Amino acid sequence: MEKWFEFSTESLIAIALTAAGIYLAVIVFTRIAGKRSFSKMSSFDFAMTVAVGSILATTILSASVSLIQGIVGLAAVYILQMSAAICRRFPWFRKAIDNSPLLLMDGKNILYKNLKKARVTEGDLRSKLRGANILDLSQIRAVIFETTGDISIMHTLDQNQEIEDWLTKDVQNN
Repeated sequence: MEKWFEFSTESLIAIALTAAGIYLAVIVFTRIAGKRSFSKMSSFDFAMTVAVGSILATTILSASVSLIQGIVGLAAVYILQMSAAICRRFPWFRKAIDNSPLLLMDGKNILYKNLKKARVTEGDLRSKLRGANILDLSQIRAVIFETTGDISIMHTLDQNQEIEDWLTKDVQNN
């Protein structure tokens, strides 16, 4: 317990300088890799965010990890993330690392099996529909649970308007 309150001026200066250095490295690498590095995209992108946070914390607070080691670790994670972004062009790779969008409602029909698969409750669904200003279920063309965990609501006031196939090309309906 006594170590909780121990500190030295030297260790505090080292932490501050390391924090500044690793922070600068994150900014530089993020500018190189692009905004996707921290966007809400896929489970792989989430893992990237967690890895960066872990490297930051370890580099800043652990005396056993140098600033250079932290920067190299960050560079490796960013290179992996950029490589995955490039490889996502190949359907087999995209399928291996990304979730597929899942249809939750087909028109006004709720697909309960898919709600269960996505772990979305009817209350969650109603909340999203209210948030999209749905006044009548007949306005809904489709509700899709996206790869990011977001819920997209495709709706129209025109009862006869259909969804263009291209928009639902990769959506699972099982």
